[in-house]
Amino acid sequence: MHNELSKKMEKKLPLFIVTGSSGSGKTYVIPELRKVLPDFDIFDIDNLRECGITDQTQILNVWLRVARNVAESGRMTIICGTAMPWDVEKALDYSYFNHVYYLNLHCSEEVRETRLRERDWPENMIQDYKNFAQKLLEIADKEFSPSLQTIDTTETNVTDVASQIKEWILTYMSTR
Repeated sequence: MHNELSKKMEKKLPLFIVTGSSGSGKTYVIPELRKVLPDFDIFDIDNLRECGITDQTQILNVWLRVARNVAESGRMTIICGTAMPWDVEKALDYSYFNHVYYLNLHCSEEVRETRLRERDWPENMIQDYKNFAQKLLEIADKEFSPSLQTIDTTETNVTDVASQIKEWILTYMSTR
């Protein structure tokens, strides 16, 4: 029994991160993802910000530790929130995963603007996040391995977005 448990814990699992600029639908898709991927533990990266933790390094360290503990139970994790490879790779528990895969949720500038205005965001922050969204598209092939796949949430309903995320994850599950 002890050997079985040790072998199971030695086998590294992948980690999945659904990233994107603010207003793209990362938090909104979580309840639907939990329906279509019940065997995954799915977390919103911003939950720690709501608890007063604002340091990005600390946030990533906490979430990768949680994901590591989940993996040690034989389950996989999806983290939904803005996280970039060059930051995630610095997390203390990064080496406990066989690979970290990233998917980008994206929407049109107009839709992003509307969504962020509904949250009472100031104009300068709205512009910053529109610029960041564009930057993600520009670096998708250069900074991500494999390339950062994008799902457009502009007019796609949340059920379809969750289904597309599930399909994306299953492509990497078949290569494990």
